Amino acid sequence: MVVSILNGFAIGFLLFVLAVGLSLVFGMMDVLNLAHGALFLGGAYLGAAFAGGWGGFLTALAIAAVAGAAAGAVLSLMTEPLRRRSHLDQALLTLGVALVVAELLIMVFGDDPLSVDAPPGLDGSVTVLGAVYPSYRLAIIGIGALLALVVWLVVERTRVGALVRATVADREMVATLGVDNRLVKVAVFAVGSLLAVTAGVLGGPIYGARPGLDAAVLILALVVVVIGGLGSVRGALVGALVIGQVDTLGRVLLPDLASFILFIALAIVLVLRPQGIFAGPVGAR
Repeated sequence: MVVSILNGFAIGFLLFVLAVGLSLVFGMMDVLNLAHGALFLGGAYLGAAFAGGWGGFLTALAIAAVAGAAAGAVLSLMTEPLRRRSHLDQALLTLGVALVVAELLIMVFGDDPLSVDAPPGLDGSVTVLGAVYPSYRLAIIGIGALLALVVWLVVERTRVGALVRATVADREMVATLGVDNRLVKVAVFAVGSLLAVTAGVLGGPIYGARPGLDAAVLILALVVVVIGGLGSVRGALVGALVIGQVDTLGRVLLPDLASFILFIALAIVLVLRPQGIFAGPVGAR
């Protein structure tokens, strides 16, 4: 049971790194980005390509940061003409981007699943409360907790975060102060995409890299966002930890019903609190 609970935390914190970007982009910038899972998959393949040591792992993370930010900026510019149109238009555009990216990754890496080794020193196991547990997953818990703190501080306690929140609340007022709203949107999109690709690199040793992974993690991220509440860092964290535990313990205790339990939890939250556990600011159009 200890191993299952720790697995729930590891998966939960990894889901947070993925989902918080989706939550901020959708909740604050009002853009439904269905290419988020493809960005995660790109990060997983990036980790597989540079696997083999700390040098390769850190190189993959550095490239993920640059490539993720660039991809987010491009996606922001692509969706800007659709800002005043329905979310369906945004979904169709970003879904098309996701399909193209997934096919390109298959063309480059093939359609066989790839395993990704953890960096040296984190590829072993340690004893936690009498149970043997992988060191890398413990590291993911620590990294996820640190990133959660950093993202929360930036959004809630810095002038940059205040600018983003002000843009969400009143775009016209912020524009009169000389701030280009489009640059704010590009910045939020870039950070969200950066986190998604980074999550893919971090998740490589856990999930591997394989076709179809993008759709699987996108569904989990959407569930996290709905449960936690749009635009809320706290909500993304709580939702991710809840889903991590529900998914992991469900597979152990009720393996035949594991996929149903996930959506039962989603349904319960939607019935009791439709806006999510911590509803953040909703993006203005």
